[in-house]
Amino acid sequence: MMRPTTRPKTKPHALPRPGENNQTDGAILAQLTALQRMPMTELKAKWEDLFAAPAPNNSRAFLELRLGDRIQQLMYGGLSRETRRTLDLLADEAEGKTARKGMAGDGRNPRTGTKLVRAWNGTEHTVTVLQDGYEMGGRKFKSLSAVAKMITGTNWNGFRFFGLQDKPRSRA
Repeated sequence: MMRPTTRPKTKPHALPRPGENNQTDGAILAQLTALQRMPMTELKAKWEDLFAAPAPNNSRAFLELRLGDRIQQLMYGGLSRETRRTLDLLADEAEGKTARKGMAGDGRNPRTGTKLVRAWNGTEHTVTVLQDGYEMGGRKFKSLSAVAKMITGTNWNGFRFFGLQDKPRSRA
């Protein structure tokens, strides 16, 4: 039985979470354990059942890992669209693709052209959000943290310095 790949947001009969239902957890654990004992031909057949496509390669470790992930997605639900988008943007950034696309993935980033104004030690500083970074006083910066450091001379979280932080973290 195939279930949706994403967790419903608000439904009375939402998918269980890991640890909430011992029967579901046990069934998933049994399936994951069975993957380790399956011959390659069965792993490939299982792949075709779960992905509706032929297995991409002959790496047993890859097939077991990806099949295990898929089984859990189908039982517990997958990542939200927002989480997948954030992960894609982080992967792009890690690969050196750091255009505005990566900056746009962070919900705290204002739109291109927005002016951020911050007073510091009696001086008002205006920063313009660009396609690929930020500009202040004719100088370009890659991050708001770099702008905040230029203004204050110390390291700051740029979003917090300019008041764009969602909410302060609690100190535990």
